[in-house]
Amino acid sequence: MGVVGIASLLGGVALFLFGMSVMGDSLKKVAGNKLEVILYKLSGTPVKGILLGTGVTAVIQSSSATSVMVVGFVNSGMMKVDQAIGIIMGAILGTSVTGWILCLNSINGQSSSIASILSTQMITSFVAVIGIILRTFMKGQQVKNIGEILLGFAILMYGMSAMSSAVSPLRESAEFISILTKFSDPFIGIIAGLILTSIIQSSSAAVGILQALAVTGAVNFDIAFPLIMGIGIGASVPVLLSSIGASVNGKRTAWIYLIIDVLGALICGTVFYILSSLSIINVTDISMTMVMIALTNTIYRLIMVVILSPFIKILEKLVCKIFKDDETAIMDQEDMDRLETRFLNYPAIAIEQTHLTITSMAQKAKMSIYEAISLRRDFSQKKLKRINEIEDSVDRYEDKLGNYLMKITAIELNDAQTREVSKYLHSLSDFERISDHAENVGEAGEEIYTKKIIFSDKANEELMTLESALKEILSISIEAFINNDIDLAVQVEPLEELIDNICDEMKFRHIERLKNKECTLVNGFVFNDLLTNYERIADHCSNIALVVIEEKEHDLNSHEYIDAIRNKNDARFIKMYEQYKEKYAI
Repeated sequence: MGVVGIASLLGGVALFLFGMSVMGDSLKKVAGNKLEVILYKLSGTPVKGILLGTGVTAVIQSSSATSVMVVGFVNSGMMKVDQAIGIIMGAILGTSVTGWILCLNSINGQSSSIASILSTQMITSFVAVIGIILRTFMKGQQVKNIGEILLGFAILMYGMSAMSSAVSPLRESAEFISILTKFSDPFIGIIAGLILTSIIQSSSAAVGILQALAVTGAVNFDIAFPLIMGIGIGASVPVLLSSIGASVNGKRTAWIYLIIDVLGALICGTVFYILSSLSIINVTDISMTMVMIALTNTIYRLIMVVILSPFIKILEKLVCKIFKDDETAIMDQEDMDRLETRFLNYPAIAIEQTHLTITSMAQKAKMSIYEAISLRRDFSQKKLKRINEIEDSVDRYEDKLGNYLMKITAIELNDAQTREVSKYLHSLSDFERISDHAENVGEAGEEIYTKKIIFSDKANEELMTLESALKEILSISIEAFINNDIDLAVQVEPLEELIDNICDEMKFRHIERLKNKECTLVNGFVFNDLLTNYERIADHCSNIALVVIEEKEHDLNSHEYIDAIRNKNDARFIKMYEQYKEKYAI
């Protein structure tokens, strides 16, 4: 092969890989957000998992993408390992569909016949023209994505044709045939297939390259079969890389891909070569075409899945012995493990996982306030330590969620998803500040305990009323946030307004008690600290409720709404304020 031939081959490989990448990415854009939800919800049994894994991989054209997605599901606790094994088996089978698509390249027509219309060149050209029209001139992102799928397919087919044309003269090369013959050694063939797939990170592309080589007529079954087995094993490399930093179950899921392919190669290879040596089957000298390679690849993967699928539970036990449970894992980490970078390609799942995680953060912030309030009357170092631990935990949630949400904003979202992400971003700091105020209230409780501060009966009574109102506003605002409940959210502002007024009134009454010497200056400092923190907590609850209103009623000018209710121009606000005023009278 001369310089021109090598350049043509490399150009064909580049176009082929690029076309496959464009087509696969566009397919995921069109179907991904639906398919990962299907995988998550409908993979209840091994059989369903295998069928779904096969179907999803056939659509998105990547067993690695499907398997990496599943690693993310297991890593975040959304899916069990045995469910994942079934889906991975299906993905291993489903990836063989690409080989059949590439067989279109073997369709050739003659210019003098009607068959020329169905030639590879005509089909590819027609698809390319339709693709560029949809991509360039049509409106709507979904239509543009379909155009990109067609363009990716056209590029892939042009690359395949270029590769086939470049290697076609090699059929006369003794050196090339000599090199290929070496791959008939099972060990060398498997290693070669493994290395090729590890480099290009796609078993479908590796099979496509093998199909291109088959046009030379020099690829026999005894050469193709070991390479196909090696390609299967090499496909596990990107999945294994995705498990770096994953939980124990995430690692188990990633490594099961490798185990299945290795066991499949051992079982199928051993049986085949024993039967071949006994002359029971004699297919080694069959010359392989593109169709024959696609057929061999599919049959090999199908046999592998059929043989191993009854042993899913045994495979699970095996991988669990290799990767033992980490007993030191803490609940916070389990929560934050939901924020999988693998889900960023699937916004619906990423946002749902964010919702679950920020819900945990909100509940922790609420718990810290409840604990802190109790310290005023029943102090213990154990409780104070717990409040400080929760505050540190909430800080970690804020950092992790903040980074994850910023990554989500960088991907393509619909309007509803954009509003939801914005809601989470705006509320993060409020939950974090609530836990900060809990720490302050806890320290005030410690000061009351260590200095043996005793409030007057009236001050105690007022504080208890205020604290009851504070607990209610916390519960309402957090429940409104978690459930996106606008009816609850609009109840927050009247109560926040009342809490502000109660705090102002209590400060005024405290000054009166100081004048009458019913209270000391030292008591007054702690008393004012508590009121300031309680007032700030209510403010953050108001912010959270406002975000819910903005997200739910996005066409409503929330600032005008707040101005209206604060200026008492809203009848509903006035009614609720009066109800709360009666309930929390001091």
